[in-house]
Amino acid sequence: MFRRTFWFTTGVAAGVWATTKVNRKLKQLTPESLAATAANKALETGQRLKDRAVGFALDVRDNMAQRESELEEALGIHENPELPAPRRHTAIENDRSTPKYIETSFSSQAKHSYNRNEDH
Repeated sequence: MFRRTFWFTTGVAAGVWATTKVNRKLKQLTPESLAATAANKALETGQRLKDRAVGFALDVRDNMAQRESELEEALGIHENPELPAPRRHTAIENDRSTPKYIETSFSSQAKHSYNRNEDH
């Protein structure tokens, strides 16, 4: 009698355990759960890639600054070189004191300006 009760209880416990496991797995396989899991994994992967990219950029910046200082030292370039004063060149001389007109061969009275946008 004791043996039957033991095996009965063991069977019930195994059934409850198996049912619980199956229900958990079924809940994990619902579309909502699968979407949430995929989104979480995508966020984790994105964060990991971002951290690696930021670390790489910082390494590049540090090594670039180090190499730049090595090159400046090797070439004898000073930190703040004295630059010549900036020069300004006028592209077109703007003399507004005398208007520039040309005379045509048709009439000595007709005068035209050099402004091309005047007639348009």
